[in-house]
Amino acid sequence: MKPLDWISNAAPLLAAGMASLAAAQAAGEDWQELFDGQTLAGWRAAENPASFRVVDGTLACVGPRAHLFYEGTDGRAEFRNFEFSVDVLTWPGANSGVFFHTGYQETGWPSQGFEVQVNNSQKQHGNYLELKKTGSLYGIRNVHKQLVRDGEWFRLHIVVRGPRVQVRVDDLLVVDYREPDVEVRTARGPLKRLGQGTFALQCHDPESKVRYRNLRVRRLADQAGAEGPAPVVDAGYVRRVELAESNFPLINLHAHLKGGLTLTEVLDDWRRTGINYGIAFNCGLGFPITNDAGVFEAVEALKGAPVFVAMQAEGREWMNLFSAEARRRVDYVFTDSMTFTDARGKRTRLWIPAEVEVGDPEAFMEHLVDQTVHILSQEPIDIYVNPTFLPEVIAGRHDALWTESRMRRVIDAAARHGVAVEINARYRLPSERFIRLAKAAGVKFTFGTNNGGRELGDLDYCLEMQQKCDLAWQDMFVPGVTAPARAHRQ
Repeated sequence: MKPLDWISNAAPLLAAGMASLAAAQAAGEDWQELFDGQTLAGWRAAENPASFRVVDGTLACVGPRAHLFYEGTDGRAEFRNFEFSVDVLTWPGANSGVFFHTGYQETGWPSQGFEVQVNNSQKQHGNYLELKKTGSLYGIRNVHKQLVRDGEWFRLHIVVRGPRVQVRVDDLLVVDYREPDVEVRTARGPLKRLGQGTFALQCHDPESKVRYRNLRVRRLADQAGAEGPAPVVDAGYVRRVELAESNFPLINLHAHLKGGLTLTEVLDDWRRTGINYGIAFNCGLGFPITNDAGVFEAVEALKGAPVFVAMQAEGREWMNLFSAEARRRVDYVFTDSMTFTDARGKRTRLWIPAEVEVGDPEAFMEHLVDQTVHILSQEPIDIYVNPTFLPEVIAGRHDALWTESRMRRVIDAAARHGVAVEINARYRLPSERFIRLAKAAGVKFTFGTNNGGRELGDLDYCLEMQQKCDLAWQDMFVPGVTAPARAHRQ
């Protein structure tokens, strides 16, 4: 098998996205320009009007919090179904947004309508770090990976038809949200419903500098015309929305393109569920990728896709096979302690019963913990995955063998070296007890399904632990956002 036989190229994503865009354009009026490039005619600023001005033919946003609402020539502009397009330029650290179905209000964040986020690189402000990146349908369908760069113009497309919202960053479809047919109530109250209203631009704070140009809209037919069935609103649906509302990074960082699973199918799942993805490729002795060239090829194959890209470092030999440059090409690196040399000098893979010789369980556990602490201390990884996994022969004694003392040794090593710990849905590990101890020690967490075949699996166990252990966005590791990647630093 060639190293990349398991991966599908990202190029078909654009074709699929543009096909649905063409369908949206099939019926409607001509384009209407909303900004003349010279004045703010037709627009009305609230709270701090001086935060908006015309600079070099662009609409510049810089200054204290303010919102600029489009009112049109008659002061009563309203849009229901439409296609909206705008070019955006951000400076480092900027935060802004484009609102639709909103209405003028004197102060505060707009309470009516929806926001499409503009945020490529804003750092933490006070006690809050905004994890929703450019293209997010704010608090409903969040994008957690930076897709465009500051200092370069990019385009936002927003299409609303009946109960469906699609958002594109340049030509890449990043949101395809089908509004439920029934009301959804979360802990914060009823979820917003699509209706009608106008557009608004946001000046978020004095440190955020953004420019807009080529603002235009075309009305679409009023018929709903939504494709496909409405989503099923169950407890899982409500829980995912609640997490999106609370800035929680809902990301499966341990997914594989295996068993025929394609990148297109992964992204379809993302748009349907709101779960972002990290795609990992297996790197190590006896695995599909065994050298830097294979890593570079895999990264290139996923270039432009709205997913994080990971190296799963297999076995303990991986550091001799891959350079620091290969690690820097991916968003993060993870490994586990399921492959190591046992006390007798034999290479052991814990998930293969024939390779495991436990002997005295207590002695085995001490050796396993020693190996795990060494991995966390010496290997340049960002996430420790499949945590506390035990071979089948002693798995039934998991809670007894993973004593608090052993758990603390692993947790202390992870905390000391800045390694996040995965909550693994496939193996339902680690335990609630481990997670509570790790949280108290300041360890960050990630979610992962670790699918072994075509089915991605679900995050049910991860969400159960999130709720039981009261994990918030502050407790989670997001590659390149919440902390510099350790794999890049060493």
